[in-house]
Amino acid sequence: MTDKYFQKHGVFWLQLSVFVLLGSMTLRPAKAQIVNTAQIPDGKLILSQQLPPPQDVLPPVPSPHPSPQPPQPLPPPEELFPSPSPSPTPEQPVPEKLPETIVVEKFEVVGSTVFSPEELAQATAEFTKRPISLAEVFQARSRITDLYVKKGYITSGAYIPPQTIQSGVIKIQVVEGRLEEIQVTGTQRLNPNYVRSRLAIATEAPLNRERLLEALQLLQLNPLIRNLSAELSAGSRPGVSVLQVEVREANSFSTQIVLDNGRSPSVGSFRRRLQLNQANLLGLGDAFNFAYTNTDGSNALDASYTLPLNPYNGALTFNFGTTSSNVIERPFNVLDIESSSRYYELTFRQPIIQTPTQEFALGLTASRRESEATYIKGDRLPFPSLGADEQGRTRISALRFFQEWTARNSRQVIALRSQFNLGIGALDATINEDAPDSRFFAWQGQAQWARLLAPETLLLLRVNTQLASRSLLPLEQLGLGGIDSIRGYRQDYLLTDNGAFASAEVQIPILRLPQIDSILQVAPFFDFGVAWNSSGRENPDPNTLASVGLGLRWTQGDRFTARLDWGIPLVSVESRGNTWQENGLYFSVIYNPF
Repeated sequence: MTDKYFQKHGVFWLQLSVFVLLGSMTLRPAKAQIVNTAQIPDGKLILSQQLPPPQDVLPPVPSPHPSPQPPQPLPPPEELFPSPSPSPTPEQPVPEKLPETIVVEKFEVVGSTVFSPEELAQATAEFTKRPISLAEVFQARSRITDLYVKKGYITSGAYIPPQTIQSGVIKIQVVEGRLEEIQVTGTQRLNPNYVRSRLAIATEAPLNRERLLEALQLLQLNPLIRNLSAELSAGSRPGVSVLQVEVREANSFSTQIVLDNGRSPSVGSFRRRLQLNQANLLGLGDAFNFAYTNTDGSNALDASYTLPLNPYNGALTFNFGTTSSNVIERPFNVLDIESSSRYYELTFRQPIIQTPTQEFALGLTASRRESEATYIKGDRLPFPSLGADEQGRTRISALRFFQEWTARNSRQVIALRSQFNLGIGALDATINEDAPDSRFFAWQGQAQWARLLAPETLLLLRVNTQLASRSLLPLEQLGLGGIDSIRGYRQDYLLTDNGAFASAEVQIPILRLPQIDSILQVAPFFDFGVAWNSSGRENPDPNTLASVGLGLRWTQGDRFTARLDWGIPLVSVESRGNTWQENGLYFSVIYNPF
């Protein structure tokens, strides 16, 4: 039923593409550009040309966050939660001796926490100030019950308790429905309390169907759960119910193999990556991710662990990564330039607003980044890098406050991200007399929009910007050029303190093979970016890049994706042209074996 619903609304390709799109939402630090002349200790000139800029020497800090899985489509609400029968209210005692009519001055409604006295009085107003029959008395009671049911309080109701009528006042007692128990079945590795706690916050008394349905939909979107269904049954007494939830877990273990040419040619542009993900390591909904990335001149390890902290999906994440590189690009390979970097991040992220169609979250990251670079085999001299100390090292301690907002429906996804970065001098961070050092302030903003124009035809718009108050260390600068930004140029061709980037792309299907669940799309694109420095530092020339191009994208289910892009630069720059990347050709192959 879920697959039919998915295909019916044409959301699959939107969400699958947005999976790739949103995976780039993490703000990626880059390296600055600096030029120096290399000499050996005896003053004998090694090269008459410039050394490679630090962005080709210092390893980049990779994105520590795994790409989010595409949200699963929701089945119709009646499949998640069929409408239950209202809970029975206590039987109504009918007095044996009662006049045919009675004049009621007012109905006194007792036990309501949802509606104001004015709303309750208005519901029963037509039955007051006139003679009414016994049947109309019970109709007045039913109006109160209907008031609750129409607002989604399907297990709440009203009844008339035994009483002596005085001064024309009849008391109506309200029983507001509540849950007696949440029974979770079908879980295997996942702790049932993970599901129970997320439903409990939506089922506080009085029980409301819409709140419960929204909580079930959020759980259905959770990548740990393949599908679920819920049913309400009568509890041990009137007004209480038992919620029975049957869960079918999704496979929490996955692997991914990625091949692309997205690294700098200085360390080998051909990149291989193997990633292992366990989304439910200890049964708490905690996730562990490990990745190994390799090029001909570099090796990198990345690991992260995420622990849920509350039923509102607040989570604590620790990220760690280390990279070592060796410049293999001629003619700089004779210098035997080696570099390494590490990063440590502790992040708390808390959704503030969370519904099936939108999410707003706040987060704070405590970050530490370190790098060092040396050159000349045997002597191991510190590589002259912007802001580095006499040993070629840079150390950055920073606090990063971010805000994220995502809205989605069956036709589009909009994602906005803002991040304020405050560098501090703590923990032996790099401190220099003049900028750059670990003391800085910068803002990064991103916006992405994916719009389904027709079945399997997708419009993708991206904007990325960074503004800095002063000159930044290489690990904090913004890069333009390459597979993830302006195609047609070398990876991180421009690296500066400030910059802005925009991209537009349309993915159009040209071949469908439903028998193997495959599709071939053509993707024309336009990329544009501008970069500049702070603190009076000279801007690169040119400082603007632009390109147009065409891509081919092949997908086979959710297991295999391959893409080839050809970017044509519109602004001429110097290029060695030794690699596919420098000739505007980019490829990526993503395979998910499990």
